[in-house]
Amino acid sequence: MKTFLRLAATSLLVATWFGLAHAADMTVTLTGAQEVPPVTTDARGTAAISIGADKSVRGHVATTGISGTAAHIHLAEPGKNGPPVIVLTKSSDSEWTVPPGASLTDEQYEAYQAGKLYVNVHSEAHKPGEIRAQLKP
Repeated sequence: MKTFLRLAATSLLVATWFGLAHAADMTVTLTGAQEVPPVTTDARGTAAISIGADKSVRGHVATTGISGTAAHIHLAEPGKNGPPVIVLTKSSDSEWTVPPGASLTDEQYEAYQAGKLYVNVHSEAHKPGEIRAQLKP
């Protein structure tokens, strides 16, 4: 029984380490040119997003030159628009945060692996989105 418990504890530790070690950490730049259709704007953003092998999502978006009204991670390939899959929380006038416990479904994770997730920030002037960037594995 002790051997089984040691093996189970070791397996859990390795699985936890593997999930953390294999998180995809990325930093992307959001611009109006990446929106569909493109938006002419001086607004910019930087998203630091981490997607774990367990499909967990963490991170934030920092913006300049925009009064954002909403921010999301959406499901769509470059050049197309798609539905939001994670709604970001406004943490200050220029920062949005992925809510604690956010995760992707199996289908959304596969889309991410195929380059079909993007993050964008909406504004009153550009309700469908003013700045955007694809999330790349």
